[in-house]
Amino acid sequence: MEKYYATGRRKTAVAKVYLFEGTGKIKVNDKEVLDYFGRETLKMMIMQPMELLEVTDKYDVLAKVEGGGLSGQAGALQLGISRALIQANEDFRTMLRENGFLTRDPRMKERKKYGQKGARKRFQFSKR
Repeated sequence: MEKYYATGRRKTAVAKVYLFEGTGKIKVNDKEVLDYFGRETLKMMIMQPMELLEVTDKYDVLAKVEGGGLSGQAGALQLGISRALIQANEDFRTMLRENGFLTRDPRMKERKKYGQKGARKRFQFSKR
């Protein structure tokens, strides 16, 4: 039985994804996907690459996610699953690329600057 490994990232979340040939079970941090994420929309987001390729019942996913919030973790998991699927079968690459599942979302929180209230917001200016 082959095992494929890939890493997905989004914002500050990191997902380590292991893909096995199996029956379509997805476990995240040793819990079922809905028990961990709680929202059906996040589960749908995670399943999108597998549903696109019609391999939902061919592979099992075991993932460890850390950092960020639930939405960022789901995005990281989606990228990790997509990358692992490519390792399983190189022919999947074009279809995943066309649907945008291989693009890492680069948006991160901008750091707070010194002498300011936040990243962009300034303290109130007083002329006199």
